Amino acid sequence: MLTLNNLSSPGATRKRKRIGRGQGSGQGCQAGKGHKGQKARSGGSTAVGFEGGQMPMYRRLPKRGFSNARFKKEYAVLNLGALQEHFDGTEVSRETLVGCGLLRGSDKTRDIKILAKGDFNKSLTFIGIKKFSAKAKEAIEKSGGTIKEETK
Repeated sequence: MLTLNNLSSPGATRKRKRIGRGQGSGQGCQAGKGHKGQKARSGGSTAVGFEGGQMPMYRRLPKRGFSNARFKKEYAVLNLGALQEHFDGTEVSRETLVGCGLLRGSDKTRDIKILAKGDFNKSLTFIGIKKFSAKAKEAIEKSGGTIKEETK
């Protein structure tokens, strides 16, 4: 029976080109590297940003100021609308968020921030969550929820 996993047509796959395996292979001699020169040598490549000896761009441009990009704080952002769908009158913590699949990948270890997007009318208890937007805090308190700071 023909299915997607055994579907093939003649010429769909080619044999690997074996470079530098003698004259009979058609890629012997210089092995596709042309004649001599830096690029024909082993390890013969230029550094990233090298411009043939010309002063490279990263050295020509002036450097001023300070960028905080290396020290930027990344947050796992969640909306109240998403919490509304996944929780019923319980507490919301990092463990429960991971358990219901709202925090995945690198977000599992990041600090959490709650934003006010979406409808929210459940009284949830938030435990150990670092940040809330002003509107999110207001919506939580309005619906009878509480925010508990984690003490260590």
